[in-house]
Amino acid sequence: MPSETTPDPDLTRSGDLVRLEYDLWAEGGGRTELIDTTREEVAQQANVGKIEGRIWGPRPHQIGGEFFPPAVENSLVGLKAGEEVEREFPPAEAFGERDPNLIELFSMHEISRLPEMRREDAHLEMGTVLTIEGRRGRVVTLTAARVRVDFNPPFAGRKVRGKFKVTEKIAQPVDQARAIVEMQYGRSSEFHIETHEKSLTLKVPDRSKFDIGWMAAKPRVIDRLRTYLHPPTIRLVEEYVTPTAEKAEGESKAAAPLKTESPAAPEPEKAAPKKGHRAQGGREAAAKTTHPKDAAPESP
Repeated sequence: MPSETTPDPDLTRSGDLVRLEYDLWAEGGGRTELIDTTREEVAQQANVGKIEGRIWGPRPHQIGGEFFPPAVENSLVGLKAGEEVEREFPPAEAFGERDPNLIELFSMHEISRLPEMRREDAHLEMGTVLTIEGRRGRVVTLTAARVRVDFNPPFAGRKVRGKFKVTEKIAQPVDQARAIVEMQYGRSSEFHIETHEKSLTLKVPDRSKFDIGWMAAKPRVIDRLRTYLHPPTIRLVEEYVTPTAEKAEGESKAAAPLKTESPAAPEPEKAAPKKGHRAQGGREAAAKTTHPKDAAPESP
């Protein structure tokens, strides 16, 4: 009987969490366009502007996941840490062939009623991305009365070339949990993560407590932690510090409504005041101004 070969632990397998460095290019139509990269120098050479909040360097990645098209993900299986490879993928294995039926014509009246076109800073031009009936598309032509929108993926119909390097396999449970948070939400360095025999604890950072993005990502994070690490219990800790009495008193005084007194309205003259006594003034009306409620704290 043939002996079963033991998989090389140094090679990547589907489902492994790794740190991946890559450059991804789209080629076709006489031009080459950078799709994505983890290296700042490559982005600068491609004249990609500075991206707000972008952190350069190898990113957490799950081999065989859903970040890249399936053919690209499958090409990452069997790589060794430190090994750099280049791959090419035809359109059908990358972002698909272009479908002419996904290019649709709309009236300018229909486009003007879209939520994104009702904003004060709305501007319609070639390349503008619109969301129509849940589908995202790019404006490819427009006139005074008609707008043509392409719902094909941005790089459909183009060959894709990629350069990939697995810098390390992520093996420790805490690092794996942090990688999952980073892939599903980001800001993983701000989370305090602990693993125990029967629980996995994530302390949520202050800026994420009211973040809509975190609220949306939380179910995905929990699901991935369950399926990958199988902890008996997952604890998400959100701490809210109650102000001290001294601080609360100071805030109360600062927030107290202002009081303004209106001049007393003179009353009709009744009788002359007794000698030695001053005439009594009319009734005093106190007018109070009420401030709006404090605005809800902004999402960090």
